[in-house]
Amino acid sequence: MQQKRVSLFGYGGTTRSLTKLFPSAVFYDDKCNKPFKDEDGFQIRPALEFDENYSDLEIPSPGIPPFNQLIKKAKNIQSEYDIFSDTKALKIWISGTNGKTTTTQMMQHLLESKNSVAGGNIGTPLADLDTDAKIWILETSSFTMHYTNKATPNIYVLLPIKPDHLSWHGSLEEYEKSKLKPIKEMKEGEVAIIPKKYKDVKTAAHIISYENGNDLAKYFDIDAKKVKFEGAFLVDALLAMAVDKILFDRVDYEKINSFELDPHRQEELRDSKNRLWVNDTKATNIDATVAALDRYKDSFVHLILGGDDKGVELNELFVALKNYNVKIYNIGSNKDKLSKLAEEYGIDFVKCKNLLDAVDKINADLTQTQIALLSPAAASLDEYNSYAHRGNEFKEAVGKL
Repeated sequence: MQQKRVSLFGYGGTTRSLTKLFPSAVFYDDKCNKPFKDEDGFQIRPALEFDENYSDLEIPSPGIPPFNQLIKKAKNIQSEYDIFSDTKALKIWISGTNGKTTTTQMMQHLLESKNSVAGGNIGTPLADLDTDAKIWILETSSFTMHYTNKATPNIYVLLPIKPDHLSWHGSLEEYEKSKLKPIKEMKEGEVAIIPKKYKDVKTAAHIISYENGNDLAKYFDIDAKKVKFEGAFLVDALLAMAVDKILFDRVDYEKINSFELDPHRQEELRDSKNRLWVNDTKATNIDATVAALDRYKDSFVHLILGGDDKGVELNELFVALKNYNVKIYNIGSNKDKLSKLAEEYGIDFVKCKNLLDAVDKINADLTQTQIALLSPAAASLDEYNSYAHRGNEFKEAVGKL
């Protein structure tokens, strides 16, 4: 039988891990100018050299958008998830705009004793997961689901959907469509926990819908007062506990309360003057930033905004800012756009050179009763390697004050 000719789009972690399954695969990458072989002997070629007539299977890196020429030319696209659709593990997919990483981590924390592993968008490609594990807990991006046409989850947990990645998807409607796509293909006996807004989506799966944490606590008979987390983190915890209840009919307050949140999400710091600075660099969209502001709504907030807003309309953010006692410090590639909107909506602002300049300017005015908050409502890749890189620079600067 002739060996399948496999093309991997993008030379990244997800596609490189797939070479374990496809040792003869060829990479095609937009950043490659001339063909070369990597240290493992795999061929990397410029994207322009891809010929769809000489490829039987194309697997894209999730971040490659549908308008990319590689995607447009491909005839046999499958996602990473499709490749592993026959794996025996029970599959839990977690998606939504904000909170999916924390929910995934919390769920793994609760289920690890039941031989679960976590991966997907959380950092571990599926090809690196243990195929003998009983449960796969997968943080699942809208990018991945856009390209997935075969694989479906046994349990799907969907957090609220807010405008994000619109430059990739083209519209909020298309973004929502990708998030809802797996529900429609789920089977009888499977479960989807989703926001009430989508409760009428057609599916054979059992739908459990919720408006907020109170709905989840009531449905699953969980005493939310016994859970240490608050706000958005409480919803993350309740969703993780809900799946534990579905699978093993248990509610383990001690275990969930032993979970420690990752840095970079509403991470509180104190400077040498004991003033409060908050590193919320992972807030890469409007909804996450508003959630952070809501936590500190009783204080005056010096808010650092800006970066790559991914094509999202930002008026909604400024409508929300009118409800808070706030002054904004604009940084990143969209700082001119932010400053123009601030003028339009009457929000006090300063346009800064960069993040360090914003920290310096806030340092000059910050009082003991006020809050300094980095919650950018934008991605970091315009100026940083990652949101963590941005957050670490912020923490380092605060540490020197």
